[in-house]
Amino acid sequence: MILIEQLVKRGVLKKEKALSLETEIKNSVKKEEEVLIREKIVSEDFLFNLKSEILKIPLKREVDKEKIAQKVFEIIPEESARYYKMISLSKKKDILDVGMVYPEDLSAQEALKFLSRQEKFTPQVFLITLTVFSELIKRYQDIRKNVDQALQQLETELKVDKTEAKITEKVDLERLVEKAPIIRVVAVLLRQAVEKEASDIHIEPVKGRLRVRIRQMGILRSSFWLPLKNLAPIVARIKILASLKIDETRIPQDGRFSAKINEKDIDFRTSTFPTTLGEKVVIRILDSTTGLKSFKELGLERKNLEIVKKTTKKPYGLILATGPTGCGKSTTLYAILEILNKEGVNIITLEDPVEYFIDGVNQSQVKPEIGYTFATGLRHIVRQDPDIIMVGEIRDEETAGLAIHAALTGHLVLATLHTSHAVGAIPRLIDMKVDAFLLPSTLSIIIAQRLLRTLCPFCKRKVKPPKETEEMIIREVKSIPESIRRDYSIEVPKDFYIYEPGQCKKCDTKGFSGRLGIFEVLAMTDQLEEIILQKTSESAIFQQARNQGMITMKQDGILKVLEGKTTIEEVLRVAEEK
Repeated sequence: MILIEQLVKRGVLKKEKALSLETEIKNSVKKEEEVLIREKIVSEDFLFNLKSEILKIPLKREVDKEKIAQKVFEIIPEESARYYKMISLSKKKDILDVGMVYPEDLSAQEALKFLSRQEKFTPQVFLITLTVFSELIKRYQDIRKNVDQALQQLETELKVDKTEAKITEKVDLERLVEKAPIIRVVAVLLRQAVEKEASDIHIEPVKGRLRVRIRQMGILRSSFWLPLKNLAPIVARIKILASLKIDETRIPQDGRFSAKINEKDIDFRTSTFPTTLGEKVVIRILDSTTGLKSFKELGLERKNLEIVKKTTKKPYGLILATGPTGCGKSTTLYAILEILNKEGVNIITLEDPVEYFIDGVNQSQVKPEIGYTFATGLRHIVRQDPDIIMVGEIRDEETAGLAIHAALTGHLVLATLHTSHAVGAIPRLIDMKVDAFLLPSTLSIIIAQRLLRTLCPFCKRKVKPPKETEEMIIREVKSIPESIRRDYSIEVPKDFYIYEPGQCKKCDTKGFSGRLGIFEVLAMTDQLEEIILQKTSESAIFQQARNQGMITMKQDGILKVLEGKTTIEEVLRVAEEK
């Protein structure tokens, strides 16, 4: 206890009293600063000046909380600020001034390092007193108060008569949505979702209330509730942003808009849908600044990675990524494009929307409302002398036929398709009127995938699996062909452990801290070609896929469970049985 020791040395504190205080501190959760100030042994200013001298960290004696920009203040979340007694003070370029009451605390140092990596800043630490910290922490309450005030002001704008007549006139809504309160409310909804790294916002009327939910790491969670009377102006404000008709509430509408949030340009895709209680709005968040991912970051590994890398070296053929909406198909195709993007090739994409920007790639966004569809774009792309083409989604027979034709005529084509498993892509293409005899010569590989949550590395806990789970894991690993297990050093587990989520500040007590893909990759072979030409069933195609060594998504997920990356519950949640 450095401060008590120094006070004894300077004759300010007697040894007997020092021993008594040290015993109290050891037997409680209190810090020596708190105890010394409580006992009025020295003033707070004297104590923190001494601490500054000992630690050789400059002391900030006064800080005006009103001068701290809100976006700077919110870099350190409120829970972290309260727990570690540290707070953002100012930011210049990538240097963040951080005030800390206990900069010597190792856990606080680790938390700050974690935040600096996550938010990409270099911390410059200053010592602050407990009084200064107490004053600054009120800023979080002020931020919440601003939101509450905006909602209260909105309530005033939304006053209705005793019959609770609803606001439906277009002119009333137009007047209302330009008012400051509703603008702030919608801005808060968007900013909160972006800061929490959500993929979607759901604004939906339920009985008597308006529910706002956000989807984080694939899971939909309630964010907060509002009075139902707020629905009309909030929906109208979002419609104006997305250039939709605010007086049309009978049919669904789709639109999009962009906004700068925390100095990042974010794109929002908006969809409205009429329900019996009013319009529901879903907003998809597209953050193009999150960056592209490598195969390792995606979770593509072992034989699956080897097949994908081998296929990308071919000058032509069709590479399909399949799976439901939001499973990371486009991200996987972007990772492949990153490898293919070289000076000597012409790459053109058709997307809806363009999610990430790749330097050197010609990216085009389709606009169905003006007749610029995937099919229309594909017809024109072939006149642009392309080597590699990416089609955001094969949605119809015409797009499927054009994509197959492009692959057949010497182009490498990447595309996405909605099917549950890799083998399901073949009958799906045949349903789209693609001749079966064209598939073996054009279709190179099919990549099916799902996203699952990854465990927080700081709080995950090692546990012994239940007997039933243990038997299932052993059974699945054993079903991977022996040649594959040998080539990739996959061992059948014996007396093993798995992991379950814990709770810590670094993962906001969720136990998970990101997402990872599980994959199955089906490559075209001579044996598979024979089955396709015979037009046999999907189950026959699946059996041949297993015969030629395809690792299923469930098996890929279980291997990641054994590596401690995720939980068995996550794998069973997202990996469907075939």
